[in-house]
Amino acid sequence: MPVPVWVLLGFAGWTLGVLLGTVGLYRWSRILTRRAEIRVFRADAVQDEDWYRRAMRAHANCVENLPVYAAIVVAALAAGVDTPLLDGLALALLGARVVQSVVHIAFEETSAAVSVRFAFFFVQLVCMAWMGVYVAMTAG
Repeated sequence: MPVPVWVLLGFAGWTLGVLLGTVGLYRWSRILTRRAEIRVFRADAVQDEDWYRRAMRAHANCVENLPVYAAIVVAALAAGVDTPLLDGLALALLGARVVQSVVHIAFEETSAAVSVRFAFFFVQLVCMAWMGVYVAMTAG
């Protein structure tokens, strides 16, 4: 299986891991210990601790970017483009995604933390754009 496909699976796994390891754990620990009812957790009005709000946003960031990366991988597969450049960009993208999520969840939103988080998001944007252009030019 090509590296970008493995990275797609890793990206999907990371997205689920962020959901289950932060938002899910937080919610179910409160529900099962009767500290909160299931109905109090609304997606449109995030309350509670600041890290929980950041975890929800980090998960949403993953969900928002996963389909874009998946489309690029599908295009590369359809075009038969499988090169070390795509492999490297895919791995860089996943690494940057993981670091961005960790920074988002673990650190208060200071200017420094947001700048670091944005830098890793920007790396992902560059990787996806480069991959998309490369696939289009190579297939064409």
